[in-house]
Amino acid sequence: MKRIITATAMSLMLTTSIYAAEQVKELQTYKYTDAASTSEILASDLIGMRIYSVEQDYDRFNDEYQARADEEKEWDDIGEVDDVILSFDGSVKAVVLGVGGFIGIGEKDIALPMDQLKVVREQDDPDSFFLVVNANKDVLTSAEAYENPDRSSEPSEAMKMADSNAEGSDASRPMLPRANVQREGYKEAAISELTAEDLQEARVYDANDEDIGEIDQLVISEDGQIQKVVMDIGGFLGIGEKPVAMTFDELQIIREDGGDDLRVYVGATKEQLEAQPTYEAAQ
Repeated sequence: MKRIITATAMSLMLTTSIYAAEQVKELQTYKYTDAASTSEILASDLIGMRIYSVEQDYDRFNDEYQARADEEKEWDDIGEVDDVILSFDGSVKAVVLGVGGFIGIGEKDIALPMDQLKVVREQDDPDSFFLVVNANKDVLTSAEAYENPDRSSEPSEAMKMADSNAEGSDASRPMLPRANVQREGYKEAAISELTAEDLQEARVYDANDEDIGEIDQLVISEDGQIQKVVMDIGGFLGIGEKPVAMTFDELQIIREDGGDDLRVYVGATKEQLEAQPTYEAAQ
């Protein structure tokens, strides 16, 4: 049987093709410009940024304001950005903040609309910026927690800790003295400002300022408290290192003023640490 295509059918087919062609829009791509560097933020840059509380004269933070060098040290560091919530139209609905807790452990997540945060750039470095909010830590930690059952609770690699029930073979060892190093351009790091990412792989030094190893992992208890800091001592290029567990009370942690360098000091020599019991995580 031969198929007969009527003029009406042919007209409909042509009309449909023309309509479909008209619906196909030209692909639009976004191009980076010099102006974008001062008006846009990548989501990857937002995640992990520290959040500062500034209650006094908050309205000064307009589009033209630029923070002077080290001005953020006058503000209250209250947490960091853990995630960004996007709508299906691509706009940022809110940012998820981790507030409170202890070096990243036991933080409480809250979500704030982006318009409650202000981006403040630094005078001497236009690529450097801070996030500030007009609320103190007590207000934020008492705010309603953000809970999303669809949000992944899988910790990052830096946050993966050792077995919380680990006793190790160092349970009965004597405590080592804490270092008291004074280094120019550095100051004691406030515990509230530290995160697990700060400590992961941080270099460890003895009281003579000799580099003797690095932090390998944190051991936490079931209630979220850090029991031990496990350090890899000695060795060469990762070979022959000895894991030694110490408590926070035995460590001095200092941070470079206005910089990223974080140093962990112990009041013992490399040889004394190597003589400590080898840490073995519970199986």
